[in-house]
Amino acid sequence: AVLQVESGRGSEQGGGSLTLTCVGSDSIYSMGWFRQTPGKEREGVAGLHAGSVGALRTDYGDSVKGRFTATWDNEENTGYLQMTSLKPEDTAMYYCATGDRPAGYGFLDVRTYKDWAQGTQVIVSP
Repeated sequence: AVLQVESGRGSEQGGGSLTLTCVGSDSIYSMGWFRQTPGKEREGVAGLHAGSVGALRTDYGDSVKGRFTATWDNEENTGYLQMTSLKPEDTAMYYCATGDRPAGYGFLDVRTYKDWAQGTQVIVSP
């Protein structure tokens, strides 16, 4: 998988928006977005079950519910994470990952995914 940030931007002011694009390869069953800050475990931000006409199910971490939206474009094999109302505490290294089969751990669990994209730093200033 390949993770991209819109227009190459990796920083935004609080209250602003950013979109992360995750391009998958091969057959995608699930796609997840995670973030990590130094000294902390990787946190599940959003995860979805990829369907032929969009996501069949989407889960969100409690800290981003109502602010982040994950969508799936099956024709492009691409997922999007639209992040709005950004807060400084959203500052982290963000990752996306894909899975090719059900794993039984839920869409916010790292064990669900096997193909991880290189991370991208997102900085939100006050």
